[in-house]
Amino acid sequence: MAQVTFKNNPVTLIGNEVKVGDKAPDFTVLANDLSLVTLKDSEGKVRLISVVPSLDTGVCDAQTRRFNEEVVALGDAVAFYTVSVDLPFAQKRWCAAAGLEGVHTVSDHRDLSFGKAYGAYMEELRLLARSVFVIDKEGTVTYAEYVSEGTSHPNYEAAIEAVKALI
Repeated sequence: MAQVTFKNNPVTLIGNEVKVGDKAPDFTVLANDLSLVTLKDSEGKVRLISVVPSLDTGVCDAQTRRFNEEVVALGDAVAFYTVSVDLPFAQKRWCAAAGLEGVHTVSDHRDLSFGKAYGAYMEELRLLARSVFVIDKEGTVTYAEYVSEGTSHPNYEAAIEAVKALI
């Protein structure tokens, strides 16, 4: 299992660590309008899933903006989701304030379906660990990063290169 700290304190990740070559686990999260979103909704596209503890923090905000900028430039072949346990209403407010168009923020607050399926649920904080997953059109994980310190940035370049290699 991935070893992760948050503010230099070890946290317990619940669920199975997802690795390159694994079939991407399905999940059910909520869109900003409270409709259900699953992995199957983006079937046939390359998927970039950016996982953040909360959009209302500096690193999470920067991560979402950076990936949004990169993915929008790649066109419709890529589906981009940012997953957090923020309430859908807070995510909608953040998106409106940020003026971002390519990102779909989805909330895992209801039952932590994504966090548990991807081994990113930090038990002590009831937040998701900062992580990034790239999934190909067939549903195979081609890139997985669990950021070892939750307040640090992911490897943006490596994740974007993993996406570009699939389109």
